[in-house]
Amino acid sequence: MRPFTYHRPSDPAEAARLAAAHPGARFIAGGTNLLDLMKLQIETPGNLIDVNRLGLDRIEDTDEGGLRIGALVRNTDLAADQRIRRDYAVLARALLSGASAQLRNKATTAGNLLQRTRCSYFYDTTKPCNRRTPGLGCAAIGGFNRGHAIMGTSEALKANASPEKLGLSLASLASAVLLGIGGARWLSDQVDKNLLRATAADAANKPGSPDKAKQIMAATPAKALQIAKEM
Repeated sequence: MRPFTYHRPSDPAEAARLAAAHPGARFIAGGTNLLDLMKLQIETPGNLIDVNRLGLDRIEDTDEGGLRIGALVRNTDLAADQRIRRDYAVLARALLSGASAQLRNKATTAGNLLQRTRCSYFYDTTKPCNRRTPGLGCAAIGGFNRGHAIMGTSEALKANASPEKLGLSLASLASAVLLGIGGARWLSDQVDKNLLRATAADAANKPGSPDKAKQIMAATPAKALQIAKEM
């Protein structure tokens, strides 16, 4: 592992200033993925910014009836929360199936979501990987690629697979998520549109529900999810 400078800010503003002052710096919380990449020298940041003291570790009810999940909520705490287990069981199941208890105790919501898309060749530094080093080549094109993404690929990149399950389950719920210090944003406008179309199509195929399909298409993602639950 290469030498690096370690910073431990006490609030989000200080963390943002440090990141701006040190281009290429990486935020670290649980470190369950980043430290592995640093040991392999796939990631070689000169500065690490520890965000564990920023207070972003709460799960809060929103006025719209949803939940706001803090970036630093540990996977164990998220999976065990009674509101998650009751209303968003797919999240709990995804987290419990995705890692060991030791990893879940350290891994955070934001760290889970912000992992780089990759395949097994990404970790193998003896094989070319355009995701790891642009222009080096893609071993997956002529190698093992079963289960890789079928969309979003190119001649230079065969794999665009997500390494975690939390983001996929959130996308299936058309959720708004809190990413890092920057604030809330939708996972992807296009993803949300596709989810709404798929939900509407499913509703249209059910007896006596064409009106529900129209309501879903016109609704916000949160409202669309509510309508789908009531069907």
